[in-house]
Amino acid sequence: MGNIIVAFSKPQDGRNIRNILVKHGIQVTASCTSGAQVLASTDDLRSGIVVSGYRFGDMTCRQLADQLPPGFDLLLIASPSRWSGEAMGKIVCLPAPFKMGDLVSTVRMIEQTQAEKRRRMRHQPPQKRREEDQKAIDTAKAILMERNRMTEPEAHKYLQKCSMDSQVSLIEAAQMVISLYKMA
Repeated sequence: MGNIIVAFSKPQDGRNIRNILVKHGIQVTASCTSGAQVLASTDDLRSGIVVSGYRFGDMTCRQLADQLPPGFDLLLIASPSRWSGEAMGKIVCLPAPFKMGDLVSTVRMIEQTQAEKRRRMRHQPPQKRREEDQKAIDTAKAILMERNRMTEPEAHKYLQKCSMDSQVSLIEAAQMVISLYKMA
């Protein structure tokens, strides 16, 4: 099961949706009443579904969808008069009022779609790095090997750890190592 975040500006609406999902065996990770709360809740999560109303005090559902991390989908529950005729982009729309079964099946369908995307991503061959990016990584490894007496696998592992700790790409971590040693 994925991470489900219920987000409605009216707390009672959020509780009602949360109760329906929980009643049908769908675990809810967080309940929020603003877009900022939703974004804060997604910080530590890789993927999930935001079940949302149309408008919050601080943003609309479209603004929220644009700011969600890549692994998240937004399920909008609102009157069709709010969104009909508009291109909602990657937002899945469920017209209100709705049947409980429609809500549950839509959430499960989105979960299955996300699981299928993750499976496909795992089976894709790794992308080839650009030559200049690979050169930066090799240069950083050479610096680490020479100055810190590391082996090539140790230098690579060090760059990976720097990348994860700093929350930057491997290339950016390599560029940081190069710039630090050029300054020294």
